[in-house]
Amino acid sequence: MSDRFDEIRREITANDEAIVAAVNRRVALVAELWQLKAELGLDTVDPDRERLLRESLEAANTGPLSAAGLDRLVTDLLDLTKTEIGA
Repeated sequence: MSDRFDEIRREITANDEAIVAAVNRRVALVAELWQLKAELGLDTVDPDRERLLRESLEAANTGPLSAAGLDRLVTDLLDLTKTEIGA
C-alpha cells in the first residue's frame, strides 16, 4: 500500500476514536444534566432543546454530510444517548 493510503487510514482511525470519546463525553454530560433536572422536578427530555440542537447542527454542517445524513446522525445520537442513560 502507498504511504498516503496508510496515512488516510490512520487519520480515519484517529477520527473514529475522537468520535467515540466525544459521544462518551456527551453521554456523561447528559446524565449529569438529567440528574440536575430530576432534582429540580423538570422533564428530562426537552423537545424544544432537541429542535434547537437540530437547527444549530444543520447550520453548522458544511458537508459533505447531506441534510438527510445529518438528520439520521442526530436522531441516532439522541436515541443512543437516551438508551445509554436508561431513559
